Amino acid sequence: MGICLSTTKVSGSNSGSNNNNANHHRNANKEEAKRRHNRHARNDTTHKHQHQHQERAKNYQQLKTKQHQKTNSRRQTGVIPCGKRTDFGYDKDFDRRYTIGKLLGHGQFGYTYVATDKANGDRVAVKKIEKNKMILPIAVEDVKREVKILQALAGHENVVKFYNAFEDDNYVYIAMELCEGGELLDRILAKKDSRYTEKDAAVVVRQMLRVAAECHLHGLVHRDMKPENFLFKSAKEDSSLKATDFGLSDFIKPGKKFQDIVGSAYYVAPEVLKRKSGPESDVWSIGVITYILLCGRRPFWDKTEDGIFKEVLRNKPDFRRKPWPSISNSAKDFVKKLLVKDPRARLTAAQALSHPWVREGGDASEIPIDISVLNNMRQFVKYSRLKQFALRVTQYFKYTALFKVKTNIVYFFK
Repeated sequence: MGICLSTTKVSGSNSGSNNNNANHHRNANKEEAKRRHNRHARNDTTHKHQHQHQERAKNYQQLKTKQHQKTNSRRQTGVIPCGKRTDFGYDKDFDRRYTIGKLLGHGQFGYTYVATDKANGDRVAVKKIEKNKMILPIAVEDVKREVKILQALAGHENVVKFYNAFEDDNYVYIAMELCEGGELLDRILAKKDSRYTEKDAAVVVRQMLRVAAECHLHGLVHRDMKPENFLFKSAKEDSSLKATDFGLSDFIKPGKKFQDIVGSAYYVAPEVLKRKSGPESDVWSIGVITYILLCGRRPFWDKTEDGIFKEVLRNKPDFRRKPWPSISNSAKDFVKKLLVKDPRARLTAAQALSHPWVREGGDASEIPIDISVLNNMRQFVKYSRLKQFALRVTQYFKYTALFKVKTNIVYFFK
């Protein structure tokens, strides 16, 4: 019994030893396989990371190249204004033909000078426009359009004569007729005997309407009819009135409407504010000017530009306040027919020229208008000039700020 137990024990002991050895080899093989798998996995991961790193490096290089190209593009378009890159196609011999003289005035983009023709000694007005300030293509188009308009209206007695356009590397020069008779309202206020009549006003308005009618005949809308844009040719009593500024004027096709708001607040027509204007807006502006010429005050006024626009859209001009009771019915009828809010019901420029009050030999009164009209007009001119000065200062600083921003952007990308 003991032997049996011993044999059993001995037999059981030998079998466990063999199994352990087999298990040990199997486990060792598994561990080796696992280590090989991990090694391959690590290699795959390393290769994957290397590939990703290479891809990132490649993408980064491509991005850097694009940014460099973009930067060069920004430098080209930012540093060099559109005007400097444009050949306008104008004559290049301005300095050979003219000598620049005294300054007459200035605007946002240039200056106007007296110049002398070297060939015959004639004096002309020259608008000198800086190409550096023509930053955007639209500024170039504005200059080209103004020259085209002056050419289209050439020969009309109430439009400033256009002589030629020139350019060099830095400027565009527009040579025009020199008008030395002064601005419209200044001329009226300078009357020595203060004798000012409805007929005087009618003569002025008739010439403005002729300009508007001529513009409309050529498919043009002036878009900025106001006293400041008209000058007398000379100081002579019978001097003709000349339209001198066509900077906002534009061509329009029949049946089309302008959708932008341009012009001067006091003279802007209701349809301009509604963004659907045409030639009729010029007639409205002349109606506003006529109202001012007859009473010395604006028909629509408020302390703010928005307030003026609301007045234009909602209210009617006042014809009850002094001096209107003493103004002829014909004059009042004329103004009312020009200041009709519906452009379809408003007189055209050609129709207005046939009105009894404004036509040549018409019924405009020759009795001097109330002296208060000139006093009102004097205050209006003073206020308008202060406002114009403030606007020019604002425009200057806005332009300077814009130029600095553009310069800083270009510098940033260098």
